[in-house]
Amino acid sequence: MVEAYLNQIATAVPDYDVHSKFVAGAPSLLSEERNRALFKRMALKAQIEHRYSFLNPHPNATGIDTVDDFYRRGAFPDTETRMRFYERYAFTLAKRALDQLNFAAQEDITHLILTTCTGFYAPGIDLQVVEHYGLDPSVERTVVGFMGCYAAINALKLARHIVRSEPSSKVAILNLELCTIHLQETDDLEQVLSFLIFADGCSASLVSREPVGIELQSFTSTILPNSADQITWHIGGRGFDMVLMGRVPSTICQGLPSLLDRILGGQRPEDIGHWAIHPGGRTILDAVQKGLGLPDDTLRPSRDVLRRFGNMSSATVMFVLKEMLQPGTVAGRGCAMAFGPGLTTESMLFQTARN
Repeated sequence: MVEAYLNQIATAVPDYDVHSKFVAGAPSLLSEERNRALFKRMALKAQIEHRYSFLNPHPNATGIDTVDDFYRRGAFPDTETRMRFYERYAFTLAKRALDQLNFAAQEDITHLILTTCTGFYAPGIDLQVVEHYGLDPSVERTVVGFMGCYAAINALKLARHIVRSEPSSKVAILNLELCTIHLQETDDLEQVLSFLIFADGCSASLVSREPVGIELQSFTSTILPNSADQITWHIGGRGFDMVLMGRVPSTICQGLPSLLDRILGGQRPEDIGHWAIHPGGRTILDAVQKGLGLPDDTLRPSRDVLRRFGNMSSATVMFVLKEMLQPGTVAGRGCAMAFGPGLTTESMLFQTARN
């Protein structure tokens, strides 16, 4: 049977680092002093230093106002305005990642997979990629929409199926999210805390039968019971409404041990040399580490991505996997894992080569 390999990964983020400005200004959304103080304490514990956006924070504002008035107290944008912003900037970010793969020279691309949950328009990014880079119009395009943070693993799964069934295939994957355009003007502390972690980012990658990079070995999808309400994502009149409940980490921590044998295919955690866990937040990583009984340094790549970029939804786990393609990586078995609505756990076993 032909095997599939993740050959290359490129990543990109927008220009504006918004994290420190948001931490300083977001308490202005909260009416109660107790909640403002709690937000500040949680921000210090978030282990995030940078998050990037196409929205430029206003340098003189004490709140969360932006230079172009996209966010202005009492006049937050409606969904149509947010989608127009997404359409204006999404392909700009896609090009930043694709150009690093020298995509204009990739004449043998047969399939293009796009994952996104933060914006939609048609004709969409997939067609823009085909036209801008002069790809064959017969390229098979698939859009994986609204699956949230675990969509990248579904894209890799689909790419593996394609390569194994059509060995001459070369699959391009684009994971692109503009999460920061969905900030809501709310007095709800839990919601404001959820905005503390999200950022914009994009990854572009290539999957083929060429035995270079990371071998994609197997995939597992599981749903943690009685947890469907803990992560939700709905389209509302004032943007996309995210619910990320505070009990998600405990649900993951308690649920993972019973799923471990299935996820690891009978292997033990100590048999896994590389862990690419989607950094959905510091508490998510802590929950995975505790639930699986992993040593402290095991999740260093995930924690480093969280610190430098925040949670970019579907693109984020690809930032972590990119670290495992860097020179000096030790060959070994690996496990990637991401969580999203359901509460769903998508996981992948892989093998790294010595780089």
